[in-house]
Amino acid sequence: MPELVYPPVIAAAKTMFRVLDLKLTVEGDHHVPRTGGAVLASNHVSYLDFIFCGLGALESRRLVRFMAKDSVFRHRVSGPLMRGMRHIPVDRRAGADSYAAAVAALRSGEVVGVFPEATISRSFTVKEFKSGATRMAREAQVPVLPVALWGTQRLWTKGRPRTLTRRHTPITILVGEPMDPAAYPDPTAMTEDLRTRLTALVDRAQREYPDQPATPEDRWWLPAHLGGSAPTPQEALALDAGDRRSANPGAADLPGADRSSG
Repeated sequence: MPELVYPPVIAAAKTMFRVLDLKLTVEGDHHVPRTGGAVLASNHVSYLDFIFCGLGALESRRLVRFMAKDSVFRHRVSGPLMRGMRHIPVDRRAGADSYAAAVAALRSGEVVGVFPEATISRSFTVKEFKSGATRMAREAQVPVLPVALWGTQRLWTKGRPRTLTRRHTPITILVGEPMDPAAYPDPTAMTEDLRTRLTALVDRAQREYPDQPATPEDRWWLPAHLGGSAPTPQEALALDAGDRRSANPGAADLPGADRSSG
């Protein structure tokens, strides 16, 4: 099937990056296989992460099919684009269907993008992982590559106003070495190792980032452990729990309501 939507979208995004003079640093993109299925597992600090994670596969001339919540596919503007780029809708009420679609895409040789944290990390640290990324890689017998993103939160993240026209912002994209599911008889161990590897990449991206906050008020985009004013991981968990209660006021009365909905 010809790619009629994805290439023009990429071209438009790259043009916008040049106009805004974003300072892109991409390392490790040679790890992305040029053929065959693979899972790109990225940390999640911004609503724009899927765009920048996808850049990590361009050197290998691969188009990444991202798993995204189904509401994005129902939007009158984003919906046609998401379907045209053959991304994979995730309906949390029918998660098995989304999972099966991702596995089928991997088996057909596609690169699938996943955010194992499921939701944006308000603390800008790596949260606990869902196991879907490693489970689908094991089932499809394809590698998993950790991808660290940093700087994207300065453009648009949860709880902050959008600054999509912000200029000269450094953006870091680090692609780690592939992980072979065959090397992990225990799927839980693979998920834990993936989180360890991704955390190390994110830590490196943070510590090597070329910018520092310009004012004390600008410290919001740094994690607390690096002197920033972002919520601590514990505070972020409490904020996320409040979001879930607001979205589903009766959840506290339901069996299993203490489980994460991400």
